[in-house]
Amino acid sequence: MAVEKKDNAKKGSDVDLIRELADILNDTDLNEIEMKKGDLKIRVSKGGGQMVQAYTAPQAHAQAPAQSAPSVSSAAPAAGSEEAGSGPHKDSTTSPMVGTAYTRPSPDADPFVKVGDSVEEGDTILLVEAMKTFNPITAPKSGKVEAVYVEDAQPVEFGESLFVIV
Repeated sequence: MAVEKKDNAKKGSDVDLIRELADILNDTDLNEIEMKKGDLKIRVSKGGGQMVQAYTAPQAHAQAPAQSAPSVSSAAPAAGSEEAGSGPHKDSTTSPMVGTAYTRPSPDADPFVKVGDSVEEGDTILLVEAMKTFNPITAPKSGKVEAVYVEDAQPVEFGESLFVIV
Protein backbone atom coordinates (compact mmCIF):
# COMPACT_ATOMS: atom_id res chain seq x y z
CA MET A 1 0.00 0.00 0.00
CA ALA A 2 2.79 2.45 0.84
CA VAL A 3 4.37 1.91 -2.57
CA GLU A 4 1.04 2.63 -4.28
CA LYS A 5 0.63 5.88 -2.37
CA LYS A 6 4.20 6.94 -3.23
CA ASP A 7 3.62 6.18 -6.94
CA ASN A 8 0.32 8.09 -6.91
CA ALA A 9 2.00 11.06 -5.19
CA LYS A 10 4.76 11.07 -7.81
CA LYS A 11 2.22 10.88 -10.64
CA GLY A 12 0.33 13.77 -9.06
CA SER A 13 3.48 15.90 -8.88
CA ASP A 14 4.27 15.03 -12.52
CA VAL A 15 0.77 16.11 -13.54
CA ASP A 16 1.18 19.34 -11.56
CA LEU A 17 4.51 19.98 -13.32
CA ILE A 18 2.91 19.36 -16.73
CA ARG A 19 0.08 21.75 -15.87
CA GLU A 20 2.59 24.40 -14.75
CA LEU A 21 4.55 24.02 -18.01
CA ALA A 22 1.30 24.24 -20.01
CA ASP A 23 0.42 27.47 -18.14
CA ILE A 24 3.84 28.92 -19.01
CA LEU A 25 3.27 27.94 -22.64
CA ASN A 26 -0.10 29.68 -22.67
CA ASP A 27 1.30 32.83 -21.02
CA THR A 28 4.16 33.22 -23.54
CA ASP A 29 4.64 33.26 -27.31
CA LEU A 30 6.37 29.88 -27.16
CA ASN A 31 4.96 26.89 -29.02
CA GLU A 32 6.87 24.20 -27.17
CA ILE A 33 8.60 23.63 -23.83
CA GLU A 34 10.88 20.71 -23.11
CA MET A 35 12.30 19.92 -19.68
CA LYS A 36 14.56 17.17 -18.41
CA LYS A 37 14.93 16.30 -14.74
CA GLY A 38 16.90 13.13 -14.06
CA ASP A 39 15.30 10.34 -16.06
CA LEU A 40 12.08 12.30 -16.53
CA LYS A 41 11.72 14.23 -19.77
CA ILE A 42 8.61 16.32 -20.41
CA ARG A 43 7.66 18.12 -23.61
CA VAL A 44 4.62 20.35 -23.80
CA SER A 45 3.70 21.87 -27.16
CA LYS A 46 0.80 23.56 -28.81
CA GLY A 47 -0.36 23.81 -32.39
CA GLY A 48 -3.98 23.43 -33.37
CA GLY A 49 -4.73 21.68 -30.10
CA GLN A 50 -2.55 21.32 -27.05
CA MET A 51 -0.45 18.18 -26.84
CA VAL A 52 1.09 17.18 -23.54
CA GLN A 53 3.68 14.42 -23.56
CA ALA A 54 5.73 12.98 -20.71
CA TYR A 55 8.09 10.04 -20.77
CA THR A 56 11.18 8.72 -19.06
CA ALA A 57 14.32 9.02 -21.17
CA PRO A 58 16.37 5.82 -21.48
CA GLN A 59 19.86 5.99 -19.95
CA ALA A 60 21.57 4.91 -23.19
CA HIS A 61 20.25 7.95 -25.08
CA ALA A 62 21.67 10.64 -22.80
CA GLN A 63 23.32 12.32 -25.82
CA ALA A 64 20.05 12.73 -27.78
CA PRO A 65 18.85 15.89 -25.95
CA ALA A 66 22.22 17.57 -26.52
CA GLN A 67 21.83 17.10 -30.27
CA SER A 68 18.47 18.85 -30.34
CA ALA A 69 19.40 21.51 -27.75
CA PRO A 70 21.40 23.94 -29.95
CA SER A 71 18.39 25.98 -31.03
CA VAL A 72 20.38 29.20 -30.91
CA SER A 73 18.73 31.92 -32.96
CA SER A 74 21.76 33.72 -34.37
CA ALA A 75 24.08 32.16 -36.93
CA ALA A 76 27.33 33.09 -35.17
CA PRO A 77 26.89 30.95 -32.04
CA ALA A 78 25.70 27.95 -34.02
CA ALA A 79 28.73 28.17 -36.29
CA GLY A 80 31.03 28.59 -33.29
CA SER A 81 29.61 25.53 -31.55
CA GLU A 82 30.14 23.42 -34.68
CA GLU A 83 33.77 24.52 -34.94
CA ALA A 84 34.39 23.64 -31.29
CA GLY A 85 33.09 20.11 -31.80
CA SER A 86 29.75 19.06 -30.39
CA GLY A 87 27.51 21.25 -28.28
CA PRO A 88 27.83 24.79 -26.97
CA HIS A 89 31.02 26.56 -25.91
CA LYS A 90 32.50 24.92 -22.80
CA ASP A 91 32.30 28.20 -20.87
CA SER A 92 28.76 29.15 -21.91
CA THR A 93 26.13 29.87 -19.30
CA THR A 94 22.76 28.33 -20.09
CA SER A 95 19.25 29.40 -19.25
CA PRO A 96 17.96 27.81 -16.04
CA MET A 97 14.36 28.16 -17.26
CA VAL A 98 12.03 28.81 -20.16
CA GLY A 99 11.16 32.47 -20.53
CA THR A 100 12.06 35.72 -22.23
CA ALA A 101 15.62 37.05 -22.05
CA TYR A 102 16.18 40.75 -21.53
CA THR A 103 19.66 42.19 -22.07
CA ARG A 104 18.81 45.52 -20.44
CA PRO A 105 17.04 46.51 -17.22
CA SER A 106 14.41 48.58 -19.09
CA PRO A 107 13.59 49.22 -22.76
CA ASP A 108 15.29 52.65 -22.77
CA ALA A 109 18.39 51.63 -20.76
CA ASP A 110 21.78 50.48 -21.99
CA PRO A 111 22.48 46.72 -22.01
CA PHE A 112 23.82 45.17 -18.81
CA VAL A 113 26.96 44.10 -20.75
CA LYS A 114 28.38 44.11 -24.26
CA VAL A 115 30.85 41.72 -25.87
CA GLY A 116 34.31 42.68 -24.67
CA ASP A 117 33.17 44.04 -21.28
CA SER A 118 34.91 42.83 -18.14
CA VAL A 119 32.61 41.47 -15.43
CA GLU A 120 32.96 40.30 -11.85
CA GLU A 121 31.46 37.10 -10.50
CA GLY A 122 27.86 37.81 -9.50
CA ASP A 123 27.34 40.77 -11.88
CA THR A 124 23.95 40.67 -13.62
CA ILE A 125 24.44 39.83 -17.31
CA LEU A 126 20.77 39.62 -18.30
CA LEU A 127 17.29 38.84 -16.99
CA VAL A 128 15.03 35.93 -17.83
CA GLU A 129 11.36 36.67 -17.26
CA ALA A 130 9.22 33.65 -16.45
CA MET A 131 5.70 33.77 -15.07
CA LYS A 132 5.90 37.55 -14.66
CA THR A 133 9.02 37.27 -12.50
CA PHE A 134 12.34 38.76 -13.62
CA ASN A 135 15.18 36.41 -12.69
CA PRO A 136 18.71 37.85 -12.81
CA ILE A 137 21.23 35.69 -14.65
CA THR A 138 24.63 36.48 -13.16
CA ALA A 139 28.23 35.97 -14.16
CA PRO A 140 29.38 32.59 -12.78
CA LYS A 141 32.96 33.88 -12.70
CA SER A 142 34.99 37.02 -13.29
CA GLY A 143 36.31 37.56 -16.79
CA LYS A 144 35.59 39.06 -20.19
CA VAL A 145 32.27 38.67 -22.04
CA GLU A 146 33.22 36.78 -25.19
CA ALA A 147 29.73 36.28 -26.63
CA VAL A 148 26.08 37.10 -25.92
CA TYR A 149 23.85 34.62 -27.76
CA VAL A 150 20.48 36.28 -27.14
CA GLU A 151 18.88 39.53 -28.20
CA ASP A 152 16.71 41.74 -26.03
CA ALA A 153 13.17 40.31 -25.51
CA GLN A 154 14.07 36.99 -27.15
CA PRO A 155 12.30 33.81 -25.98
CA VAL A 156 14.72 31.27 -24.52
CA GLU A 157 14.44 27.59 -23.73
CA PHE A 158 15.71 25.70 -20.70
CA GLY A 159 19.39 24.84 -21.28
CA GLU A 160 19.85 27.28 -24.18
CA SER A 161 23.26 29.03 -24.24
CA LEU A 162 22.97 32.66 -23.17
CA PHE A 163 26.52 34.03 -22.99
CA VAL A 164 30.20 33.12 -22.62
CA ILE A 165 32.66 34.58 -20.13
CA VAL A 166 36.33 33.66 -20.43
